[in-house]
Amino acid sequence: MDDDRPDVLLTGLLFYDLVLTGLGRPPTPGEEIWTDGMGCGPGGIANLAVAAARFGLNTSLATVFGDDHYGAYCRDVLAGQEGLDLSLSRTADGWHTPVTVSLAYGNDRALVTHGQEPPHSQDELMRTPPEARTALVHIEAEPREWLAKAAANGTHIYADVGWDPTQQWSRDLLDQLALCHAFLPNETEAMAYTRTDSAVAALGTLSELVPVAVVTRGGEGAIAVDQTTGEYAEVPALDVDVLDATGAGDVFGASFVAASLGGWPLVERLRFAVLAAGLSVGHHGGGLAAPGWYGVHQWWYAQTDPEVRRAYDFLADRLPSDPGPPVRYAPVTPPNLTPR
Repeated sequence: MDDDRPDVLLTGLLFYDLVLTGLGRPPTPGEEIWTDGMGCGPGGIANLAVAAARFGLNTSLATVFGDDHYGAYCRDVLAGQEGLDLSLSRTADGWHTPVTVSLAYGNDRALVTHGQEPPHSQDELMRTPPEARTALVHIEAEPREWLAKAAANGTHIYADVGWDPTQQWSRDLLDQLALCHAFLPNETEAMAYTRTDSAVAALGTLSELVPVAVVTRGGEGAIAVDQTTGEYAEVPALDVDVLDATGAGDVFGASFVAASLGGWPLVERLRFAVLAAGLSVGHHGGGLAAPGWYGVHQWWYAQTDPEVRRAYDFLADRLPSDPGPPVRYAPVTPPNLTPR
């Protein structure tokens, strides 16, 4: 029987991202620095959504667009270019789409954002969440009501979490993992919330709270435990040149979900997510840097390192025969973004 549920359900705040790369050093007050590169496109929750859709997943996004040029551009990219289902989304009259400037430097980035809270909350957008195979969510200190409804209707929740600006790292947040199928924090977040002093120790604690626990480790790769299958996996990062790390964690999460929906062994899921995230940092920001099947296909058939080919030989059986058209990366300036 055909399963007509969305593969991935998402909701969250959307941003218009302007990414600047090639800074020779961080800027200081009172000076002007010229950069080597720039890209723009939808950011925030759009990073996860685009990364998932580029792996052929039926992706439904509930978000709020401003009634401005930035919102119109983001909507056009997400629906027209990337094929996302935006039927749960809304355009808010008189509300400005949040704008983030990302300054990429070294292997990280600094963000400056202008915007206000949207006039429609996640719970309002997802009043009755549709049944979906998975939902990719960003859990916060205040639990969202829709999350329990989605878990109750059989949706597998894959969650991540962000930096706590208060640095209190309340363990109460981990109570929400009872609703989740998987949790994918980075090692700093994982250690802080579990009060442990290593990524491995943090993973051990988290594996007692959620069926699938993953801890990402940046340049050290990632580790994971799947209690439903009894698997443990640890994989290294790829040796890649970093242009812009914006959204790499989102690409990792969406890729892990894509591989999970395919029923792959844990080590393959983890390697695939590490690969996709590694490929994304070679392009300007966020979801539009996601490689999709096309990017992974190009990488695999150009790969000559025998050790890497052995580690990723599973791709020979996993890659679709038709990887689709080339993905469209972030443009330097958005087309048709002209004054009214």
